[in-house]
Amino acid sequence: MSTINEGILFGMGNPLLDISAQVAKEYLEKYGLKENDAILAEDKHKPMYDEMVKTFPVEYLAGGATQNSIKVAQWILKKPQATTFVGAIGDDKFGEILKEKAEGVGVRTAYYKQNEEPTGLCAALLCGHHRSLCAYLAAANTFQYSHLEKPENWALIEQAKYYYIAGFFLTVSPESIQAVAKHASQNGKTFMMGLAAPFISQFFMEPLMKAMPYVDILCGNETEAAVFSQQQNFGTEDVTEIAKKIAALPKVNSNKPRIVVITQGDQATIVANGPNDVTRYPIIPLEKCKIVDTNGAGDAFVGGFLSQLVQNKPIEKCVACGHYAANVIIQRSGCTFPDECTFE
Repeated sequence: MSTINEGILFGMGNPLLDISAQVAKEYLEKYGLKENDAILAEDKHKPMYDEMVKTFPVEYLAGGATQNSIKVAQWILKKPQATTFVGAIGDDKFGEILKEKAEGVGVRTAYYKQNEEPTGLCAALLCGHHRSLCAYLAAANTFQYSHLEKPENWALIEQAKYYYIAGFFLTVSPESIQAVAKHASQNGKTFMMGLAAPFISQFFMEPLMKAMPYVDILCGNETEAAVFSQQQNFGTEDVTEIAKKIAALPKVNSNKPRIVVITQGDQATIVANGPNDVTRYPIIPLEKCKIVDTNGAGDAFVGGFLSQLVQNKPIEKCVACGHYAANVIIQRSGCTFPDECTFE
């Protein structure tokens, strides 16, 4: 227990306050939303967030992909402030709730707080067994590299030994990603990224490939991997081959082979440790009737994986904990977890 240092894991991303409510199908139709979809908010969706709070009993959760992963890692690590999360919020009530929710589970936050844009929100509209997500990035989009340059914030980067950033942050501050990635590489630390979503590989390949030489561990699912392969002209849809090809991409610290982890829903997770060594790890089977909400499963997997990685555990243990975390999260609504972590 005592070997886990404070601030050992540093995450940076788009903090969103998830506002979750049970709604009727008519409410989705009112805003032109589809069941089981995830979109970015347009102008027509903006009044919805306040309206939800006024109309329905809502639940608030600290969300956003990277922050979800950091929260899950923190839950498993148990040591308060073993993790740090950085991102941009607004100077408003939702920003306060977000901070309270993240710090409430033990995460240390160092948000960039500004008053041009309100705190980013994600409406999670639950309709029967379906869930429609509508994200309004707002403040999350305003993150500035200058925030990291502040001595108290750079000290948090220096304190950490492991770094995780989901690909969504490539749309906000590639400059900040470069700074953290280079620091990790120059100091023999571990830098991990997530592919995040197919649209990142489609539209943000340039900043992604600028970060790639510094990436020690890359995580993604089979859909994201397939789109990455297409965009890079790998000429294959075979997940194992894609993992090997990503592992073989140029790397600054070439003495440490790149690890590529690709999850495939209810199929085995594929791990390439360098371009020649591939292992398949079966997931924990779960009856369909026990699945409540698969959204957040990928974030949870990363959180579980990271919790073991920072303890210097072997890769199979990291993957096992990733599977454990994803299994727990999909049996609950939203990226939430019980009080007790039972992972051994």
